[in-house]
Amino acid sequence: MVNLEWYRTFKSVYKNGNFSIAAKELFMSQPAVSQQISMLEAHVGNKLFNRKSKGVEATEYGKLLNNLIIDALDRLENVETTFRAKAQDSVRLISVGVSKDLFNSVGSTLISKFDFIDFTFGDNDTLFSLVDAKKLDFAIVTKQFETFDTIYEIVGKIKLVMVAPLNLDAEKFRQILKTDNYTATEQWLNEQKWYCHDARISHIKLFWLHAFNKKRPSMVPNYIIPSESEMLEMLSRNSGVAITWNCNARRYIKENKLQLLWNSFHVPEEFVYVLTAKNNNVNSFFDSISKELKLFFGNRL
Repeated sequence: MVNLEWYRTFKSVYKNGNFSIAAKELFMSQPAVSQQISMLEAHVGNKLFNRKSKGVEATEYGKLLNNLIIDALDRLENVETTFRAKAQDSVRLISVGVSKDLFNSVGSTLISKFDFIDFTFGDNDTLFSLVDAKKLDFAIVTKQFETFDTIYEIVGKIKLVMVAPLNLDAEKFRQILKTDNYTATEQWLNEQKWYCHDARISHIKLFWLHAFNKKRPSMVPNYIIPSESEMLEMLSRNSGVAITWNCNARRYIKENKLQLLWNSFHVPEEFVYVLTAKNNNVNSFFDSISKELKLFFGNRL
């Protein structure tokens, strides 16, 4: 039976014209190289190399054998290299940065598709700095960063919406919205219990800025729960109102745990980007992660 390692050794000796160089290239000892060539010569029944003062030279039969096997051997080695790379990728730990606000939805999507992920939480600027310094493989951000050393791709859009549990009677509120009476709208909202995941109430401020053209909302949040997913879960079991990203609210609305109270057309959508450093060793994951995120963000409320 033919041993393919004999042909791999033959190829290296033929290319380098030297047993010692071939041994170093193949991570073998020189006697082992000589032995494999001798065994191949015995198998084919012809001498393949003639020794010279410095190295070896292929015989006419050696040249013929090289022409016969080189294409097939190159294809086989390419298949082997590709297979090994895919096998290594399948078990590689990748590091992904994301905000706490988006982790519950985006994190679940990535966990369902990749076996090994090390997540880091941070704001847009912090995550960009970590990617730029190659301390993170990827970052999912809502701010565009254009630098020579990084690349990005838009994977979707998100928007702040107002949600409430199903037990809240919102009929009066919806009637007020139809009248475009923003004073009455704000007054009704101020009478509700408010949930927030951030003491700075950044989501609420941003929503109020666009929906009411006010820099500061007049209400004070009743409950501050420093996790958007836990906040939504607690809200679904009680009574009140909250502002959240539509992608985070989607599951709760689909499961009839929350209702969409107000999706204001004044509140703009924001792009979501996946960011990575150029010339890192995980570029093969970039397209896969982008594809999964595009599928996720494509499913809107």
